[in-house]
Amino acid sequence: MSQVSATGTLDQALAHAGRLLETDPAQAIEQLDEILQVAEGHPAALRLLAIARSLQGDPQGALDILIPLARSQPKWALLHVDVGAALGRAGRGQEAIDALRRAVTLKPDLPQAWRALGDHLMAAGEQEEADAAYANHVRYSTHDPHLMDAAVALAEDRIPQAEALLREHLKQAPTDVAAIRMFAEVAARVGRNEDALNLLARCLELAPSFHAARQNYALVLHRSNQPGAALVEIERLLAVDPDHPGYRNIKAVVLCRTGDYEPAIAIYADLLQRYPGNPKVWMSYGHALKTAGHTDRAIAAYRRSLELQPSFGEVWWSLANLKTFRFSGADLALMSAQLARIELSDEDRLHLEFAIGKALEDAAEYASSFEHYAQGNAIRRAQLHYSADDTHARAQHIRQQYSAGFFAARAGTGNRARDPIFIVGLPRSGSTLIEQILSSHSQVEGTMELPEVTSITRMLRAQGDEDGAMPYHQVLAALDADALHELGERYLAHTRIQRKTAAPLFIDKMPNNFMHIGLIHLMLPNATIIDARRHPLACGFSIFKQHFARGQGFSYSLEDIGRYYRDYVALMAHFDEVLPGRIHRVIYEHMVEDTEAEVRRLLDHCGLPFEESCLRFFENARPVRTASSEQVRQPIYRDGVDHWQHYAPWLGPLKSALGSALESYPGAPDPG
Repeated sequence: MSQVSATGTLDQALAHAGRLLETDPAQAIEQLDEILQVAEGHPAALRLLAIARSLQGDPQGALDILIPLARSQPKWALLHVDVGAALGRAGRGQEAIDALRRAVTLKPDLPQAWRALGDHLMAAGEQEEADAAYANHVRYSTHDPHLMDAAVALAEDRIPQAEALLREHLKQAPTDVAAIRMFAEVAARVGRNEDALNLLARCLELAPSFHAARQNYALVLHRSNQPGAALVEIERLLAVDPDHPGYRNIKAVVLCRTGDYEPAIAIYADLLQRYPGNPKVWMSYGHALKTAGHTDRAIAAYRRSLELQPSFGEVWWSLANLKTFRFSGADLALMSAQLARIELSDEDRLHLEFAIGKALEDAAEYASSFEHYAQGNAIRRAQLHYSADDTHARAQHIRQQYSAGFFAARAGTGNRARDPIFIVGLPRSGSTLIEQILSSHSQVEGTMELPEVTSITRMLRAQGDEDGAMPYHQVLAALDADALHELGERYLAHTRIQRKTAAPLFIDKMPNNFMHIGLIHLMLPNATIIDARRHPLACGFSIFKQHFARGQGFSYSLEDIGRYYRDYVALMAHFDEVLPGRIHRVIYEHMVEDTEAEVRRLLDHCGLPFEESCLRFFENARPVRTASSEQVRQPIYRDGVDHWQHYAPWLGPLKSALGSALESYPGAPDPG
């Protein structure tokens, strides 16, 4: 053991080997082999040898040492960190999560362990747990006492205290990038995305290699409906670390937002090699496959997720939400058994209620089906702060502000492009069918329910008086011709990433945009607007039995749905009066009864020649990103038009709330 003798004590030899790791791993291995000849099985030497093998690109060789060593040294936190790192490099992400969790349980003040754990949790789709891990990374990586207090407050979700501490700290140290990043996290948690973006941009200006901040920046850009900018930041991160699972997961999520499903599917398939036991990754994979039209593969992915976690309500609902899928008796029994579990979370419970409601509906057990739909709606309604009175007040304000004179005074303003076709109305009204028909035309591209109009309204609202009754509408009313043109330009620029073909026209199918017709007309006066309308009881009940991922707070109470429908038709009647001929209405039942005539009327309004492909819309293989995705891949069937009547005995609250909107259908209701 000449090398060890030459360097003196065993500790000195180990220290020397540790230094060699950074410069010459091969020589470090020689040194460690000599140490282990004398001190066989020495834990510290074995750990260093494993690290050296990992550095030489041999993660399996490292694991062959680390896993037995971890069994013999179960309390050694740093060793479990090494195990987690090696498992991650070997593509065994789920096991890496387990090892890193053990490490931080044994020794919480390991910032890099928290950071690595956050990366793996992010890749596995565990967003909330990842956020908590990243917060702990910040908490334990700072030694400044003031910053440490802020980090603890952030980790414990004491947001006002964290904000106050960070403001004070940044007065004294305005270029502290760790503090700036934490302040951005505070802003993001309370929904001030613009502030978060500005802070993170400043952070990266000061420290371009601050990868954790860049990852935050990409996420906030994604949540702020800026997918193109988010992808730029993700690619910069991947250029440094191409195999980073967290970065790749974010990329897959953003690619789904931009409609690039095939590359997203490839990323998820690769992540599943690393996290084969993670039900959330299997669910995300299933979502991407479903939207891209790979229905059988999507069902298989959902099934695999449920094998791993039978109580995963969102996956059961995802199967039900395929609409054309039918549950077996065994499926229904398993769902019912899961629903009976006392410890089931509300989130799993409400999804299971909706899924069981669908299974019983398909079995023609309508009374039991309605009971489960009602239970699911009640759970979700209790989680929300929706007010039908507020919606009614907003609709009335719009009718008062956007008069014929208001529009006449602004004639000739806005961007003159005619590219967008806006399909508005209520969900479950046949809008996806209209989109599929139009997107089957050679001059029209289908996209998705684009959030850009909503993003513009938020921007305008932020410019207004917070104490004003309707700040967005007040700001819009004050804009000049140049500003209105800029809004139209912004809309076109921000939606360009969704356009994959050379078709001159594209569809924005966000139904809630009926509340923003005034804005749409002012900024894009030549855009087409189509109102998709369906019988109020058919539409209302279809909404009631649909659990929406987000954005439809009115949909979890029959009374709220009825009042919302009534406000919607009254608002559309107002715009028909002040902007005659501006909006083309498609009555769903008419489309079903005489499809060709209605398609010809629709194309005429859009200024498009008739094409036979629009009648064979079900052959269109494009991705469809709504609950009706499977239905519009089939020909129109008459059967669904009156299906709601099976539930007529329980729809009294909906009928009462609809009032004249039900009696006058398909015409306009009495104003009120």
